[in-house]
Amino acid sequence: MKEEIAQRIEAAIRHLQETEMFPSFDIPAIEVVRPKDDQFGDYTSNVALIVSKQAGKNPREIAEKIKEQLTANGEQGDIFEKIEVAGPGHLNFHLSQRVLGEVLDEVIEKDGSFGSSDFGKGKRILMEFVSANPTGPIHLGNARGGPIGDSLALILKKSGYSVETEYYVNDYGNQVSVLGHSILKDELAQYRGDYIDELSLGLETSDLTSRDPLSVGVWAAGQIIEKHIKPVCERASIHFDNWFSEKSLHESGEVSAVLHLLKEKNLTYEKENAVWFKSTEFGDDKDRVLVKSDGETVTYTVPDFAYHKNKLERGFDTLINIQGADHHGQAAVVKRFVEDVLGKKDVVSLIMTQFVRIMKDGVEVKMSKRRGTYYALDDLIEEVGKDAVRFMFSLYAPTSHISFDINLALEHSEKNPVFYVQYAHARLASVLRKAEEEGMSVAGDSLLLVHEKERALLQELLHFSELIEETAKDYSVHRLPQFAMHLADKLHSFYAACRVIDTENKELSQARLKLVSGVRVVLAETLRLIGVSAPEKM
Repeated sequence: MKEEIAQRIEAAIRHLQETEMFPSFDIPAIEVVRPKDDQFGDYTSNVALIVSKQAGKNPREIAEKIKEQLTANGEQGDIFEKIEVAGPGHLNFHLSQRVLGEVLDEVIEKDGSFGSSDFGKGKRILMEFVSANPTGPIHLGNARGGPIGDSLALILKKSGYSVETEYYVNDYGNQVSVLGHSILKDELAQYRGDYIDELSLGLETSDLTSRDPLSVGVWAAGQIIEKHIKPVCERASIHFDNWFSEKSLHESGEVSAVLHLLKEKNLTYEKENAVWFKSTEFGDDKDRVLVKSDGETVTYTVPDFAYHKNKLERGFDTLINIQGADHHGQAAVVKRFVEDVLGKKDVVSLIMTQFVRIMKDGVEVKMSKRRGTYYALDDLIEEVGKDAVRFMFSLYAPTSHISFDINLALEHSEKNPVFYVQYAHARLASVLRKAEEEGMSVAGDSLLLVHEKERALLQELLHFSELIEETAKDYSVHRLPQFAMHLADKLHSFYAACRVIDTENKELSQARLKLVSGVRVVLAETLRLIGVSAPEKM
């Protein structure tokens, strides 16, 4: 609808130019947006303010001329109930009842596929997220990327992209050796906790013959992936298509090949017996060590480069990496490598998440009582459940810090956004069950839905498809839980003002039941994309 309105505005301006009411000028991209306040219509445009200088007229006069042209062309009564000129020259558009009714008809017809499109045209996207070192349970810094990444993958698929999700397993290098030392409980041990004790006991009965710390660490990393990381991802409904091993990059020679490539391009130098990458040539604040002074140990930068080269060689058009704030510097280096060394511009997109604080009874929780170590994702799911974690982790922009209040997440009231939205769905399901018991049909006439609360719900249904496309463009997943809350607000307001099941006014009742059915479809699909259940009863 935004595009259609923009096209009609552009056509009106062109006609005004052709009839010499406006001078000739290049028409800029016309922005049509949803106003923050419903009183300003379903859509608004500031085009008159943008072109006022080129047109040589004041914005309000321009807006009036555009309105007259749109009205003369029959748009009023066609898709618009009315067009208003407001303020200094804003054009506000109120959609016709017919258009809103057709949206509801489309929702009912398409059901869960409403909002789906071929916007992505089958382009291949590889999304990497979480990728926590397999040296222990998933901590909350990395965990935040899980719900965001999983939801974004679902949204992109709904928008016509071919999407694969991947967890990069750091099962090689110093941190794995340290893990081995920790399980052997020698003087170089660093990791502690119940899971380390369990692995130490398991080592005694394992098939592993070597007690070399690296070998033990590699074995333990595999155990942690299978027994700790994969199960908690499953509990959180976070799906990965691939579990990619860093070790495989070393064994295949891809790490060595990247070092050779950088040397071949004269992008390395030696200093203090170490090999350095000339990353300052590409805007980095410092050069990065590739091979340490022992001449053998490569830093994590080299396998990171090799991994992204491997991703591109698998034929993906876009690489989306979701990483914690502590990875910001390294993520930027990898992106520059892809762009400036491999020559692949505008391929890597970075989503950097900020930190999560867990609050309980007004106090920050840092330690797991069960394990005696840091508070992890599985601790949080155990406290509040998967739905609360998924919703709250997705509710805020990744650049915002989260204070996750356990008490609030467990509260059964409208203060708890997860409960509030799920209760809205349960209410919809309850109304439809009651209607079925009464033998009422949901095949009503949408043109009867003229009450302001009914129109407000119809407007939300209209905006859902645009929401999906916008999120597929800029990856702002937090729009969805915010939309769900907004839709729940409109529903509860409608329910308070409009009697749905009314045997004395059967036609209106059927139309309202149709509306309830459509809202349920959209709310359930929104919750599915967030990864949250849509309960039938609460």
